[in-house]
Amino acid sequence: MTDPTPETTSTIIDGRYRVLARVGSGGMADVVCAEDLQLGRKVAIKLLHRRFAQDEEFVERFRREASSAAGLQHPHVVAVYDRGAWDDTYYIAMEYLEGRTLKKLVQEEAPLEASRAIDFTIQILRAARFAHKRGIIHRDLKPHNVIVDAEGRAKVTDFGIAKAGASDMTQTGSIMGTAQYLSPEQAQGHAVSAPSDLYSIGIILYEMLTGRVPFDGESAVTIALKQVGEAPVPPSQLNPAVPPALEAVVLKALEKDPARRFADADEFVAALEQAAAGIVPVSAFGATGEATRVLQPTGPMVPLPPPDAYIEQRHYGPPPAPGEVVEEDDGDGPGKWWIALLVGLLVAGAIVAGLLLTGKDKVKVTNVVGRPQAESELVLKRAGLKTDVTLKESDTAAKGTVTGQDPAGGSRVPKGSTVNLTVSSGPGTARIPDLTNQRRSDARKALTDLGFNITEEQQASDTIKENRVIGTRPDVGQELDKGASVTLIVSSGKERVAVPKVTGLTEDEARTTLESVGFNVSKTDQETTDEDEVGKVLAQKPASGGTLAKGGTVAITVGKAPPEVDVPNVVGQGRLAAQAALKQAGFDVELVPQETTDPAQDLRVITQDPASGTKAKKGDTVTLTYGQLQEASSTTPSSTSPSETETTP
Repeated sequence: MTDPTPETTSTIIDGRYRVLARVGSGGMADVVCAEDLQLGRKVAIKLLHRRFAQDEEFVERFRREASSAAGLQHPHVVAVYDRGAWDDTYYIAMEYLEGRTLKKLVQEEAPLEASRAIDFTIQILRAARFAHKRGIIHRDLKPHNVIVDAEGRAKVTDFGIAKAGASDMTQTGSIMGTAQYLSPEQAQGHAVSAPSDLYSIGIILYEMLTGRVPFDGESAVTIALKQVGEAPVPPSQLNPAVPPALEAVVLKALEKDPARRFADADEFVAALEQAAAGIVPVSAFGATGEATRVLQPTGPMVPLPPPDAYIEQRHYGPPPAPGEVVEEDDGDGPGKWWIALLVGLLVAGAIVAGLLLTGKDKVKVTNVVGRPQAESELVLKRAGLKTDVTLKESDTAAKGTVTGQDPAGGSRVPKGSTVNLTVSSGPGTARIPDLTNQRRSDARKALTDLGFNITEEQQASDTIKENRVIGTRPDVGQELDKGASVTLIVSSGKERVAVPKVTGLTEDEARTTLESVGFNVSKTDQETTDEDEVGKVLAQKPASGGTLAKGGTVAITVGKAPPEVDVPNVVGQGRLAAQAALKQAGFDVELVPQETTDPAQDLRVITQDPASGTKAKKGDTVTLTYGQLQEASSTTPSSTSPSETETTP
């Protein structure tokens, strides 16, 4: 018998799903894209190969995939809508995604940039965390089971061998999963736990960063032995662009001992976020010591009888006291065990007779816990039973899934009886509160208490202080399912702007330049004797090249001409004394000699320009004309003229 792989639009599965195209095929099932004729949406239909439809183990695994995934309503998990039987096999209807597998993306684009690999890994970890908190271990996480859409959103699929709670389909020592992504404990057939999934995610991260898996070989057994006994080649040896912080995270995830890996998905995510910021997480090196192990029991647990359930063959009554001799009952005493046995047989016979007489009017109640509501009601209706539905919020069961029933599955009740079903209404909803201007920590707690998952985004604000909330996305008042993601927009403070250079500009030019980028301006005047510097910026603080928050103040120093002062009268004074007096008043001095025959004018100021009584700016030049005596021809070289000596009046 061939497997059901419909490829034409004339095929309708279970009277509801019209096949549009074939998507692919796997070891257990084929996948087709179909249109849901009731809801008018595209779905992916997974059809179990017919050769497995008669194998109870494969059918159970297929059923468990639907049950496991149906209870995982999460942005990074492919949603399961329906399941059923069709054409001698079984099917699952699930969310249809436009995109490609992470495996194909890696094959086409690896090695990926560190930031991109971290982003994909965190999305996968969020899906794993959601499953782990609900007691579900995937056990086959690999890039083939991760779908990436055009916007870079990743979703995990294929919970076909997921382990829920304490159940385990495999026999002791058996291995399930794909060898290249198996944890060492899976490769040895040991029990799996959340760290087993984290190991597989570590291999996915390794492959994204290097383009290859850490362990490969010619056979699954060879690879499994390497998973158990070989250390991985550090990813930086294959891709030098892998930063040390990220390499430390990868190698911790690939520890052989589960106790030395990350304790949970949250710790793994935190380490990746630190690595993205260039910080090597302390936990990546085990600096705080080895993590506490949880030891699993090595054998089956045998329940002890209740304390008062003491039964001694052929002895009825309280147990004997220590040292007391119990005599055998001869059949005539109060312990007539054969009478009790006869009474028991008569009662059992009466019960069997009653069941035989009334069994024709009773039906067996099917166990529908874990099934969709519509399917459950249909199954019970076909058995001749009525149903009464009560909706109840549930954090673990998908909306529309039966979480309880009364009478329980396996009971026998009269036809027409009512079976009370408790159906999940989902995790419930909550409204996003107004968190504007609240502290970041308070806002996170408020959203967490309402049942939301939180992401954060930093944004500059001129009005909201740093580390306080600007708003949320979706906006305040929106009603969302609990478990949905809400982005908290947190202020990083006022926007910082580069300070431009304004030295050498006029005061007006500097003000215009600084105010145009959002700065305030303060000014200080400084006298200068350089006319080219008057009215221009001599200095600024902060200096150009730095940054300053918008609204901050830049201080500028502007050149100012010195004030005008009276020019002192130095006519008649000796030239040196006059020069000193003018310099003290703030003027420069130029000395000009003029020949004279008057000994009284020798080396004394004859005229000054500007003249005394006028005003001039400090730093201006005052020209002094002084007399220089012309020597007479009769003067002997050895004679000394009185005019050669300067005096100060």
